[in-house]
This record gives sequence, structure tokens and C-alpha cells, in this order.
Amino acid sequence: MTEEKIARINELARKAKAEGLTEPEKKEQQLLRQEYLADIRRNLRSQLDQIDMVEADGSIVNLGEKYGHAGKKGN
Repeated sequence: MTEEKIARINELARKAKAEGLTEPEKKEQQLLRQEYLADIRRNLRSQLDQIDMVEADGSIVNLGEKYGHAGKKGN
């Protein structure tokens, strides 16, 4: 997500608190928030997929492979 989009999210949030939003602004805010959350989820999933865990028996298991997320797009 670009810095401009994040700035717009913040701008809309400030305006919503101060004076309220028009219907088109509410829709824009909702879409921007959804995009922002999708980016956060995608980044977190990518980080988690890189973690290797050492099991009790000493074997090393990659979380992405264990839970079927490694290499998938859109997760």
C-alpha cells in the first residue's frame, strides 16, 4: 500500500471524526481499509511462512509447509 493511500485513510478518519463523511467518502474509506488489512494479512502470512520450528523429536518443520501456505499466492 502506498504512502498516499495511507495518508488518505488517515485524512478520511480525521474528517469522519470532525464533520462526518459523504456516502462516496464512506465507500472509499471502506475500500481503502479492506486493501490495507489485506496487505497486513499478506505480509504477516509471508513472515509466518518463513518460520522453522524445532519439534520435540529434533526435526525442523517449516510452518508454511506444515500448514499448507508456503508458495501460495493471495494468502
